[in-house]
Amino acid sequence: MRLFWTFLLFSACLPAWAAHAYALFGDIKYPPGFSHFEYVNPNAPKGGEITLVPPLRITNFDKYNPFTLKGNAPPDLGELVFETLLTGNLDEPTTAYGLLAEDIEVAADQRSATFRLNPKARFHNGDAVLAVDVKSSFDRLMSKQAAPAYRSVFGEIQGVTIVSQRTVRFDFKRANAELPLLAGSMPVFSHKWGMGKDGKLKPFDQIVTDMPIASGPYRIGRVNFGKDITYERDPKYWARDLNVRKGHYNFDRITEKVYQDDTAKLEAFKAGEFDMVQVFSAREWARRYIGAKFDSGELVRRELKHHNASDFQGYFLNTRRAKFKDARVRRAMNLAMDYEWMNRQLFFNAYTRVKGYFGDGDFEARDLPGPDELALLEPLRKHLRPELFTQPVPLPPNTNPPGSLRANLREARRLLAEAGWTYRDGALRNAKGEAFEVEFLESTSSMARVLTPYMQNLAKLGITARYKMTDFAVLQKRMDVFDYDITINRLLGSLAPGNELVDRFSSKSADIEGSNNILGVKNPAVDALLDKVISAHSRPELAAALKALDRVLRFEHLTVTHWYSPTHRVAYWNHRFAEPSVMPLYYQPENWILSTWWARQPGK
Repeated sequence: MRLFWTFLLFSACLPAWAAHAYALFGDIKYPPGFSHFEYVNPNAPKGGEITLVPPLRITNFDKYNPFTLKGNAPPDLGELVFETLLTGNLDEPTTAYGLLAEDIEVAADQRSATFRLNPKARFHNGDAVLAVDVKSSFDRLMSKQAAPAYRSVFGEIQGVTIVSQRTVRFDFKRANAELPLLAGSMPVFSHKWGMGKDGKLKPFDQIVTDMPIASGPYRIGRVNFGKDITYERDPKYWARDLNVRKGHYNFDRITEKVYQDDTAKLEAFKAGEFDMVQVFSAREWARRYIGAKFDSGELVRRELKHHNASDFQGYFLNTRRAKFKDARVRRAMNLAMDYEWMNRQLFFNAYTRVKGYFGDGDFEARDLPGPDELALLEPLRKHLRPELFTQPVPLPPNTNPPGSLRANLREARRLLAEAGWTYRDGALRNAKGEAFEVEFLESTSSMARVLTPYMQNLAKLGITARYKMTDFAVLQKRMDVFDYDITINRLLGSLAPGNELVDRFSSKSADIEGSNNILGVKNPAVDALLDKVISAHSRPELAAALKALDRVLRFEHLTVTHWYSPTHRVAYWNHRFAEPSVMPLYYQPENWILSTWWARQPGK
C-alpha cells in the first residue's frame, strides 16, 4: 500500500511548491489550518484504559526495536511510540498531512522533497526533533543492520541532506510521484537511541531492549516480556493540540496481551481479562461468541462495515522449491481445494472468494487484456505465457454444478502427469522416484479444520501433506530464510498499491533474506510492470499497470487463494467505552478504536 501517504500534482511550470498536505491523483479534503478530522471527537475526555489482544499471529515479543530482522517487537509499538514526518487519516486513503513536518516542498522536476520540521516537535527525553535525527533514522534504516524490507521500500531514495537545523531534503533517484510520500512515511527516532555513556552508538541490530527515544503519544510502561505490554500516554505529548492529533489517543493506558491459544483467549475475554477482540474465524464468530453475556448486552458483537480494499489471503507456494517450479503443478494445487464446500459447511457462507491480488475494483484484471494493458504487455511478450494474450484471466476453480471436485481432481491429475508426476508405488512420484510431499507451515491451530479437507483432496492425487504448527518466533526464522513449502499469508488491501509491491514481487527481493517476497517471484515481466506501477503519474496509468501485473501473477498460479469478509467482526465489553458519532471510511478496527475511542466516564 502507499502507507496512506499521498502526493498532490501541481503545475509543472512552478519552480517548486509547498503545502500542508498531499493528495495522490485527487483533492485535499482539509484546508490549511483545519481544526480536526471529522471522524474524531475533538472534546473526547482523556483517561482510563483499554486492554486488548493484537490481531496478529505473534505469540511472544522480545525486543523494543521494530526495525531489525531478528526477534519480535510488541504489537502497536510502531503506531503508539514512533512518528513520521507526515500522517494519514481514515477518510482519505491517499492523503497525508504534516505531523513532525509542518510542510513539505517538492521540486518542479519531482527529484527531491524538502521537509520543514515543526519547531514544537519533541522526543520523549525532551530533545527537539531535528534534521540530524531524520537523516540518522534514514541512514540506520537503510543499513544492513536493519530489516531488508526498508532498503527495498525506500530504495528509490538516493539520500538525505541536512539543509538547516530543522530542514531536511530527500533526493530521489528518479521522478516518482510516490517518493515524497514514502519519505514522509519514514519513522523518525532520535540519533541518540542506542548511544552509550561514552557517546558511541551501538550497531543498530544490537539495539534490542534499549528504550526507544521517539516522539509518539505513548511511552512504554509496564512490560511482562512475551506476554503483555502497557503503553502509557505522555501527558506532555508535543502534538496533543495539533489538528491531526486532536481527539486522538485518549486512553491513559493501552495494554496488549498475547495468548498462545485461541480457546484460552476466548475464555479470558469472557472473564473480562481484556476488553476488545477482532474475530477472523466465521465458525468461532457464529458458535462461540454467544451466550448469556452477549444476550444481556454486557458483551457486544458488531460487524463493522468499511470501504477498504479487499485483502489478499491464501496458501503461498514457495517457488524456490523444485516441486513448485512448474506452473502446471501449481495449478493442480489450486484444483484440489473445494472452496464452495468449505464456505457452506465450515464458514456459514460468510466469505467471498479472493480472485486477484488487488481486490475486485479498478485494479483487478478481467477477461482478456484491454488496450491499456496490451500497451504494457506487448513489449514483454517474450517473458510471458502465450495464453495470457488469448485466454481470459484465470479464475479460482469452482465446484458448483455443473462443476465438481471430481472433475477438478481429474484435471489436476492430468496436469501433474504432464509435469512428470505420476502415481506409482503408493505415491505421486517424479521421474527420479521422489514422492510428492508438502508441508504447510503455520503458527496457530485455527487453520487445522480448513486444511484437513484440502489435505484429504491432495491425498487423492497421491500427495502427502503435513501440517506443521510451530511457535511464531520459529516460523518467522524459517520464513526469513525461505525454509518452507507452503505458508498461509494475508496481505492487507490497498486503494493505491505502490512501492511495497517491489518487496513482495521483484526479482531483487527474491533472494534477500527477510524480504516479503514469500512466493520467490523472479520474472523480468513482473519487474518491468512494477516499474510502471511506481512511476505512474495518474490513476488510469496506475490502474493499467496494476491490472497487467495482476494478470501476469494470476497466470503463474503462485497461490491457492482463500477468502475475505466485507466486514470487520469485533466483540467488546459494553458500557466501558464511547466512540465518535462519525465512523471513518477506511480503517482497521484496532487502529480506529485505539486512536479515537475513549473511556466512558462513571455514571455516563
